[in-house]
Amino acid sequence: MSTCTKWVDDGTIACTDWAQQATQSCNQWADEGYNSCQSWADQGSNQCQSWADQGSNQCQSWADEGSNQCCDWAPCSWFCDAFYWVANWVCQGWYWVANWVCQAWYWVANWVCQAWYWIANIVCVVVAWIINAVCVLWSWIADWVCVAWNNTRCGVFSLFGGNTTPSGPIKHVFVLMLENRAFDHMLGLAGIQGTDAGDGEPTHVNDLTQGGPFQNPNPNANDQQVKVSSPADFFLSGTDPDPGHEFNDALLQLCGYVRQDDGSISVPSYPPGGPYPHINNQGFIASYFGLANVSGDKPNRNDPERIMKCFDSGQLPVLTTLAKSFVVCDRWFSSIPGPTWPNRFFIHAASSGGLDDSPSGLESVTSALLNGYRFENGTIYDRLEDACFDWKVFMGDEFPQVFAISGMTDRRIDGHFEGFDEFADAVNDPEFSIPYVFIEPNYGNVLPTTPGDFTCGNSQHPLDDVTRGERLIKNVYETIRNSPHWNDSVLLVTYDEQGGFFDHVTPPSTVSPGDTISDEDNNHHSFDFTQLGIRVPAIVISPLIPANLVDHTTYDHTSLLATVESQYGFTSLTNRDAHANNLNHLFSLASPRTDAPTSLPDPADSGFHCDDDPSANADSQPNSPAGLNNQTEKDEPISILQRAFLHIAFLRNYHRTSFLGKPAVIRRYLRIKTRAQAQQYMEEVRRRVPNIHKRTDFARVQGR
Repeated sequence: MSTCTKWVDDGTIACTDWAQQATQSCNQWADEGYNSCQSWADQGSNQCQSWADQGSNQCQSWADEGSNQCCDWAPCSWFCDAFYWVANWVCQGWYWVANWVCQAWYWVANWVCQAWYWIANIVCVVVAWIINAVCVLWSWIADWVCVAWNNTRCGVFSLFGGNTTPSGPIKHVFVLMLENRAFDHMLGLAGIQGTDAGDGEPTHVNDLTQGGPFQNPNPNANDQQVKVSSPADFFLSGTDPDPGHEFNDALLQLCGYVRQDDGSISVPSYPPGGPYPHINNQGFIASYFGLANVSGDKPNRNDPERIMKCFDSGQLPVLTTLAKSFVVCDRWFSSIPGPTWPNRFFIHAASSGGLDDSPSGLESVTSALLNGYRFENGTIYDRLEDACFDWKVFMGDEFPQVFAISGMTDRRIDGHFEGFDEFADAVNDPEFSIPYVFIEPNYGNVLPTTPGDFTCGNSQHPLDDVTRGERLIKNVYETIRNSPHWNDSVLLVTYDEQGGFFDHVTPPSTVSPGDTISDEDNNHHSFDFTQLGIRVPAIVISPLIPANLVDHTTYDHTSLLATVESQYGFTSLTNRDAHANNLNHLFSLASPRTDAPTSLPDPADSGFHCDDDPSANADSQPNSPAGLNNQTEKDEPISILQRAFLHIAFLRNYHRTSFLGKPAVIRRYLRIKTRAQAQQYMEEVRRRVPNIHKRTDFARVQGR
């Protein structure tokens, strides 16, 4: 998304919003007209009925009066009886005819109202179709103009000697962001020592092997203190629920709880607009026990102290070897104290657009639903395209989180997205010259059986086997290390957020991005974005970095953006990356190292396997079930995070569907209420959407 395509995207979204507003106004006009017509029909029917009743009463009065006069004239004669009988018959006939007239009136009036409503709705549909057709036509023409402009601009730029690749020593930035692990949980017991990246003196990682005690009170055991221990579980699936990591979970984890004199417990609250409460890192067990009371969380009521378990170095040989071979950053914090979605947005846009929790509001037709999430100043991909630099996302599965960003589902047709299976071939190509590569892991079963959520991927989600992510890290590193492009590359391996696991370091305050909130409905807590989240592992890998460094500099995810912007000559996206520390001081070697390991140890044997593992015994049973087991699970409502992944599937489906088919896609999505329905929909989309997209003329024009 260059500035031009971002302009088209903004225009298309504005047009779509206008179309929705026009459709809503038209539908409101149709409803009001129908209601007015119905009121007129009811009023006419009531007046007619009143007229019929009044006429019947007058007729009956006439019959009674005539009968009385007849009896006065000819008492007890058959003539008077006959008169009364005939008069009553006439009155009954009158009433019957009058009622029939009223019924006919009401039927005709209702038919007129129904016809009005039908015609008005047709008018609204036609109006909506015309406006949407204009929007689609606009987007087609504008997209074509932007493609032509970008091709021409970058082609001319290259023809006259402009650089379409970085001119500095770093020409390739690779980013692998995994999921939901805290620093202490992963590296706190590794005991890593090395050289301080700042002053060159011997130093030690700020971990759990120095100082202490590192402990948390357990509200399930009379607030007894529980110390950190090892080993940690390779996976929680089938044993424990997924630890909470929403905004209020992180709030409790960081700020702890208070036991009152009467035995009751008080949990912290965030005042809208801040400031963030005092942090003591004493609420991790309480959060896992369920005291945060976050909708969708499944508390561990039996042994919440398991959240204090940490891996030893033998459990994570790949991550530990990389940390000792290059530089480990022991003050890299998630960008907000909250969940996956906003933290991942920060590494793309130096902002979450105001999103301070997992996204909601995806059950109605909004701009965010139809187009994805927007950021006032765009993303790092906009900066790359403005500079005529190529970029690529390698997808671990069909639903990478980056697709939640507005415009990204359309960018796949330009060759910017490929399956991870293509990664090795691409990087080993001598002509490979892509300056920025983001690697999305496989998120596993995002809508499967409880407790098998997110299993059999390689994102290192807490429910999944951590060694599968170790194998991904090993694969990515060894591919880059043994490629022709190793000498001018840098790889960042980090995690989006802490996943509910213990860390002992207090996160510092920071600056707000300063951009506008793109969707008020998703600013759930009025968070001011001036507090960093919990510490996560981060390892920076490059032959330009000396071995065995420890960096105590404070970073967050936008530090990666600050580094790319500095290296490639881009301007900052927001105040956050403008103030973030970059990594440039780490690339201190005048020439690339030759002693970096060409291979890493194999991951540990966790005993976990999936039915698609190449090495799995055909007679053994997989740890993760393949589908929903019973009717109760099938009928369970979709969680907020599951709805977010479902939204990505919708975006892929919606943006590849023809204009005439889009309303049906929207209706189908909005009808999804249960996990079984969601799983069926996502499987249908998986089968329909292409996974790998070849390079296009846009890349070839730039000589890549």
